[in-house]
Amino acid sequence: MRNLISPYLSASLSGMKLLKVALLAAVVSGTAYAADMDKVSVAVAHLLEQGHYSRHKLDDEISRRLLKQYLQDLDPNKLFFTQADIDMLTAKYATTLDDAILDGNLDPARDIFALYKQRVTDRVAKNKVLANQKFAFNTNETVAIDRKKAPWPKDEAEADDLWRRRIEADLLQEKLNVHAVDSPAKIVTRRQDQLLRNLSEMDDETVVSGFLSALSRTYDPHTEYMSPSELANFEIEMKKSLEGVGAVLQSEDGYAKIKEIVPGGPADLDHRLKVNDRVTAVAQGNGQFEDVVDMMLDKVVEKIRGPRGTVVRLQVIPANATDPSKRKIIAIKRDEVQLKEQKATAQVIDFTRPDGRPIRIGWIDLPSFYADLDHSGDSDAVSTTKDVQALLTRLQKEGIQGLVMDLRQDGGGSLEEAINLTGLFIPKGPVVQVKDSNGKVSVSYDKNQKATYTGPMVVLTNRLSASASEIFTAALQDYGRALVVGDERSFGKGTVQTMVDISRFMPLFSLGSSDAGALKLTINKFYRVLGGSTQLEGVKSDIVLPSLMDNPEIGEGGLPNPLPYDEVAPQHIDRSNDLTAIKAQLQAQSKARVAADPEFSYVSQDVARINKQISDNSVTLNLKERKKELADDKARLDERKKERASRTPFPAVAYAVTLDNVSKPGLQKVAWDSKKSDPLFAATDSSDSADDEDSSGGKADADDSATTPDAVRNETLRIAADLVDLLNGNKTAAIQVPAGKNTATP
Repeated sequence: MRNLISPYLSASLSGMKLLKVALLAAVVSGTAYAADMDKVSVAVAHLLEQGHYSRHKLDDEISRRLLKQYLQDLDPNKLFFTQADIDMLTAKYATTLDDAILDGNLDPARDIFALYKQRVTDRVAKNKVLANQKFAFNTNETVAIDRKKAPWPKDEAEADDLWRRRIEADLLQEKLNVHAVDSPAKIVTRRQDQLLRNLSEMDDETVVSGFLSALSRTYDPHTEYMSPSELANFEIEMKKSLEGVGAVLQSEDGYAKIKEIVPGGPADLDHRLKVNDRVTAVAQGNGQFEDVVDMMLDKVVEKIRGPRGTVVRLQVIPANATDPSKRKIIAIKRDEVQLKEQKATAQVIDFTRPDGRPIRIGWIDLPSFYADLDHSGDSDAVSTTKDVQALLTRLQKEGIQGLVMDLRQDGGGSLEEAINLTGLFIPKGPVVQVKDSNGKVSVSYDKNQKATYTGPMVVLTNRLSASASEIFTAALQDYGRALVVGDERSFGKGTVQTMVDISRFMPLFSLGSSDAGALKLTINKFYRVLGGSTQLEGVKSDIVLPSLMDNPEIGEGGLPNPLPYDEVAPQHIDRSNDLTAIKAQLQAQSKARVAADPEFSYVSQDVARINKQISDNSVTLNLKERKKELADDKARLDERKKERASRTPFPAVAYAVTLDNVSKPGLQKVAWDSKKSDPLFAATDSSDSADDEDSSGGKADADDSATTPDAVRNETLRIAADLVDLLNGNKTAAIQVPAGKNTATP
């Protein structure tokens, strides 16, 4: 069994197909499901009871959690079931699902789904009538944006009113969409038809797979049942071995939402497709757009993938759009995703302090703690530690005076890699403590007798830095080896999972047992060397920087059924590098700069606006008001763009260090603020002028988010320079590069 600590093993691969993750243009077809799912359910139940960290029996409490989770998976916005339905299902199944599963009886799951399917069918018939009505869009009514926390509609009449507003909002959204592929009525009607097609495509294995996924997540958010294709996709993610467009889709509220941009893939190199963009239509080359809202994720993926060198056009709702009617069109040339571009990369950065003194900082971007789990220990196996060590060696040859490890959005991965990587920066000693379900605590040590890098160091994190990232960051913080900068805290995942092949626990000669899938099972909790857990708490930053990502809803605490926080006894470690004495000065210097930085002022404004939208949780159904909101958004962005153009360029010059050029003489100069202009990150194709029109009908400039300075990155570089100065007694000299070594050249 393989120990894993990545949150990619949880929400990103969880739930019904409504929550399923797929790699664009790289979905693994997997083996056709043929397993006896009733027997699979019994095996899963026993594995959960006997193998999960909690050792919780499959009892009435789990049954109640399961019913709640399954209903939320089916109807997350509480629009199809009524409270009467919920009351009936609760009375019938709240305390009986556990018994049925242990008996190998999955009829309750099928019956609940059948009721859901009937409710959707009935609702679609009503919605299609609504979609063809005429609305004046001149009322003061609003529609709720997010109903996840709302009560179920009490009866059919209340549900009718909710849907009337929702359909009116959809029609208004398409009316404002200058890229609409058809009339609003036809588009909304097609979406309703697609809902029924999606339901018809969900066979028994799909239904039961979703039910078992819901069962698994009643134990904790990272325990997960995986179908064979989902398991194959996960293994691709860990090995960094895939082909595709280079993005990850997640189905959310009827949209195919961009969950992740794969570093180095065509979407990443193009720079216009963003995380949280929602795909609304897809076109092949110069062909007609096809609406994909409410289309099953697998079908959307099929339309986006295609032969290398061909072009796909995506119509998306931008992630930063305050009005859901806004659209942008992105043409991307399909290509092979180079795995090396998904691994660790680095930069040598020459930064000029305000007083004119130069300093050279190394910067390492680490997207995940990757490893080839099937060939661990092989000399040629994929390894995060091996790659970072190679980059570190080159950075030190280039004469860096400080180092930044950028772990923003690093969701974790291999436990072994987290331990080994920590060993590059500390002397031999404990890295992490692990407690099993019996309460036994074991300590994992790094194996290096001597650290590879001992100089000043900053670790940059955010709310999506999780698991292995948190082990690494916490260890360096506890040892006093690094200053932690970023969001108020990291994700807060302090659990360890192992992958279990379910077929090994099936009765001999079971039909299709080889296709039974796998259970990713939480078996341990991990703890910092000083005894505290990262579970729920995460790793708190020494210096907090304003960020749109810094939201309490993002993290372990926002997931269902998280395990609790606790502590174990601390380990004795060498804290001779403690940064406590200089931390207050570093915080004060950063705080003063942040207060004077217009970019952080924009972040604060955006946070306030987003929080208000979340609090209001509504969008107007008035056409005039919506147009004004769009105009206000455009004016605000135009004003910011004008102000940014008036600034003095940030005083930094960067040189790329990759696993390709790590041993070659000379380095390539890259722009600091905008990757769009870098030769290293050049787009793979040029789009038609028509594809660059914005939603107001005029010629669009480059995406605002693509040209927005990374204020956190800029300030982190300044903090690193401050750290070098303070650790060197404010006597930092000009850059000294060892004679005969390769220097960074333009």
